[in-house]
Amino acid sequence: MTTALNDLGESLVAALPGDVTGFDVNRCGELTIAARTASIQKVLSYLRDNSHCLFKQLLDVCGVDWPSRDERFDVVYHLLSMKLNQRIRVKVSVEEGGSVPSATTVFSSAGWFEREVWDMYGVPFTGNPDLRRILTDYGFEGHPLRKDFPLTGYVELRYDDATKRCVYEPVTLTQDFRNFDFLSPWEGGGLLPGDEKAEGNR
Repeated sequence: MTTALNDLGESLVAALPGDVTGFDVNRCGELTIAARTASIQKVLSYLRDNSHCLFKQLLDVCGVDWPSRDERFDVVYHLLSMKLNQRIRVKVSVEEGGSVPSATTVFSSAGWFEREVWDMYGVPFTGNPDLRRILTDYGFEGHPLRKDFPLTGYVELRYDDATKRCVYEPVTLTQDFRNFDFLSPWEGGGLLPGDEKAEGNR
């Protein structure tokens, strides 16, 4: 399987020179190709229509935030070929304030996925016919999945069944994983009760 994925990656680099900038097959046997942001529609069209690919289904579009990088965001497309029983991941990079061409002209299902990336990361998609928030409130400010998004100081809208109306209240983000309990076996730190005997026998 890894050989087939390597062959596919090499054929994509050869077929789309300058549009596909590289590929990688990870230890889990997943093929990831890197594409130029401006060429994303061309690359996705090729992957959908070429008889050696036939990636007819767009499963997901998501974002990744790398605050220390010049091109801060990755936009990641996951595709499936039912005909060939293969999956592929396509990544493009974009700087903060930059935009990505919309994939809605290639896959109509991309519209809602792109809205989610816009809402959570603030990456705009040029050509998306309905780019607006999809998970947060209409008046929400900021993009919650950015690494620099503050954990306090925001409000959220919810329906209150007691008052039978929508109410705003402060956002509460529980930080359970920041309260390290080193006696818990799930945290993996320090000696657990009873381990001091084993320490003395070493």
